[in-house]
Amino acid sequence: MIYVALLRGINVGGNNIISMKLLKQTFEHAGMTSVTTYINSGNIIFSAADPLQENLSERLEQAILKDFSLSIKVLIRSMEDIRTVNDALPDTWTNDDRLRSDVMFLWQETDTESVLDKLPLKPGIGTLLYIPGAVLYSVERENVTRSGMAKLIGSSVYKLMTVRNVNTTRKIYQLMLAAEAQLA
Repeated sequence: MIYVALLRGINVGGNNIISMKLLKQTFEHAGMTSVTTYINSGNIIFSAADPLQENLSERLEQAILKDFSLSIKVLIRSMEDIRTVNDALPDTWTNDDRLRSDVMFLWQETDTESVLDKLPLKPGIGTLLYIPGAVLYSVERENVTRSGMAKLIGSSVYKLMTVRNVNTTRKIYQLMLAAEAQLA
């Protein structure tokens, strides 16, 4: 099966620096195949025979700890999971000079629609949509600082998610489709 590993908090602000080339090797040594990395923020597409995403997360977290001496949370999403996110994203949502649009991928502990109540979006500024496994967020660039979402950083719910912009999310899906086609 094709999966993506979304690593939380690597190569951000000079912290938890991990080379993508070395990370790819770590995944391969942990038994993953067809490993591809995308940008420096910890997006790794791979194939694995183990259908249990929890097992994969634990195995990869341990491999990263062993190889890099860093305790990094790894969120695994299947091809179907990412397809669901991709299909739910409104076509008009982009990450550009007009809009900021993100996907907040959720760990199981916070993966319920009630997570929306914990997000600090001010009413009438931006949009939040819950789908199983993620919250989709979009706001006009001119309203980013007024939206209240900056308060999310440092909150308890923020520690149970990893965020990718919609452009990155769509590219991950394309890479997963390409990986699937190569295995067929």
